[in-house]
Amino acid sequence: MLSEALAALAASGGTALVGAMATDAWTVTRAGVSRLLKHVGPGRRDAIEAQLDANVALVERAHDPEQARQALAPVWQLQLTQLLEEHPELETALVDLTTAIQAALPAQHQQWVQTNIARDNSRLFAVQGGNVFYHEAPPPAGQERPSSPE
Repeated sequence: MLSEALAALAASGGTALVGAMATDAWTVTRAGVSRLLKHVGPGRRDAIEAQLDANVALVERAHDPEQARQALAPVWQLQLTQLLEEHPELETALVDLTTAIQAALPAQHQQWVQTNIARDNSRLFAVQGGNVFYHEAPPPAGQERPSSPE
């Protein structure tokens, strides 16, 4: 199980990675991920790199590339989580890669990269460039809504 900090790093790295897909930042991103994967062995490295290439193609062909990126972000968060679980010594390398990706992203994609993490049964509301509308149904008759810890 990863620490909260490493889990947040995996989330941030996964979001940055998919944010770079099908952008001018992809060359920097692909090379950095390839360097990061040198620790996983050639068979797994080839499989992950093939998955990367296939995912970039999905984003390029998607009618809505942003929606495709949003769908792929959890996949790459999981990939990076597993990598950090197996190789926690890669933390610094992933921080450096995430920073390099974010710096290389075109301005319109730098805003796309956002990491929001909710823990311990908490609620998190986040939005970029829009509004949040929240509606909660009343509890069933005879039941009370659990109170929030303060």
